[in-house]
Amino acid sequence: MSFLSLTYWVTRGKVAEGIDFDRHYGRLVIMFGVPFQYTLSRILLARLEYLRENFQIGASDFLTFDALRQAAQCVGRVIRSKADYGMMIFADKRYSRHDKRSKLPGWILSHLHDAHLNLSTDMALHIAREFLRKMAQPYDKTGGSGRKTLLSQEDLEKMVEGGMNDMY
Repeated sequence: MSFLSLTYWVTRGKVAEGIDFDRHYGRLVIMFGVPFQYTLSRILLARLEYLRENFQIGASDFLTFDALRQAAQCVGRVIRSKADYGMMIFADKRYSRHDKRSKLPGWILSHLHDAHLNLSTDMALHIAREFLRKMAQPYDKTGGSGRKTLLSQEDLEKMVEGGMNDMY
């Protein structure tokens, strides 16, 4: 039996800022749009003026950096430890542009390859299925390589018989 749960939140909100969805609580984040700040805010306009006058940082540079930092923080909610895994989908063509992509943190850029940009829905689903199938394999805590490559027939039979605790 499989269960599906869906959580929806807005960037810069409480959930996006403070709750981690580690382990099986979060395996996928879809970021729709680029979370730019409201640019007519008097506080933001004063901050932009200060940055321009004192550090020669343009408004566009700061706003882009801030939006991509916020996007990275939000999608990072699903990966909170070295044993965690999850998928991050940046569902906006602007993320494929070099000026936006280059401002994402290195831990995201190291996994964001040109081959994964502008995919069709079918191709994205295929890649997602393969990724989850590979990553969902149980750890082998007896030593060895640390991870089984694929479940064997014997492992599947143990799972069906209710002996999953023997595998972990």
